[in-house]
Amino acid sequence: MLESRAEYPYIAQQFKTKNVIMFSFQYPWFALLLPIPILVWWLWPQRQASHLPQIRMPNLAFLQQAFQTAGVTSVRNRWVILRWVLLWLTWIGFVLAAMSPQWVDKHIEVRQSGYDLMLAVDLSESMLQDDFTLRQRQITRLQAVKAVLVPFIDKRVGDRIGLILFADHAYLQSPLTLDNQAIKSFIERSEIGMAGQKTAIGDSIGLAIKKLRERPEDSRVLILLTDGENTAGKLSPLKAAELAKQYNIQIYTIGVGQVSGMFGRGFDEQTLREIAKMTGGAYFSATNLNALSQVYDTIDKNLQKTEADSRIYLQRTHLYRIPLVMGLLALFGLYILRLRVYELH
Repeated sequence: MLESRAEYPYIAQQFKTKNVIMFSFQYPWFALLLPIPILVWWLWPQRQASHLPQIRMPNLAFLQQAFQTAGVTSVRNRWVILRWVLLWLTWIGFVLAAMSPQWVDKHIEVRQSGYDLMLAVDLSESMLQDDFTLRQRQITRLQAVKAVLVPFIDKRVGDRIGLILFADHAYLQSPLTLDNQAIKSFIERSEIGMAGQKTAIGDSIGLAIKKLRERPEDSRVLILLTDGENTAGKLSPLKAAELAKQYNIQIYTIGVGQVSGMFGRGFDEQTLREIAKMTGGAYFSATNLNALSQVYDTIDKNLQKTEADSRIYLQRTHLYRIPLVMGLLALFGLYILRLRVYELH
């Protein structure tokens, strides 16, 4: 809606529409069938009849005048011509129907500009702690993440968003897509235990690198949400951050819950800060539900939107029924003509 774009100036979309209306055949090679009746007539065995014995009657014209009237002969000649016309209309109609004529209209090319955002969400067991408050009600860390991510995704019109869920291992829940509703559905249905109990931060970054490295350099973004330290996986977080830097991927890290220290286990704030610093991103401590809004503003200020892949839509209107009906009507006309000829005899 135009109103929503005006309300959120950070949403930028480009729609380049090109309307083209043209006529074409889906199977044009069927046109080779059109001259077949002429070839059949030319190759028909009647040409060999000239070699057979013939009886010549020089007064045949006088005999025809004696037994037929000129009016009847004229009518029959017109019917012969009409018969050939109907035969050709029947054949041409059926061949044109086989060629499948069609109008190709509303040839639309849509281009959208936006970011390539990969979301990595921690599903470790510690995300079950209920140390967040929403509407005067205690909620778990995962519920808090969902409460912030869903409206965040709603605002990302034109961005390609992917989703990685990680715990013991990192799993690609969805590749980069413009279908924000699908990403929201995946997040809302995510549960603790889907990927294990521990926290593989390094592996989640490595998987994000694999999916983002083919995208335009100025648009590669990873948003990492975690509440713990790296306790699983084969790749260390800082090593993964070095790889991300090589591929020009900016990582925005968000620590959910309490910082680890003397009061108990929490997230490793120092490592998250170092990851963000190495990759040119930013670190946020999500002690409240406004952290992702800050991430959003920072992304818009520091990044350039890139153009998404073009998508072409062709709306085809098939017209084969028109020549098919023409051929059937001509065939029916041949049947009526045949009955009239019998009546004449």
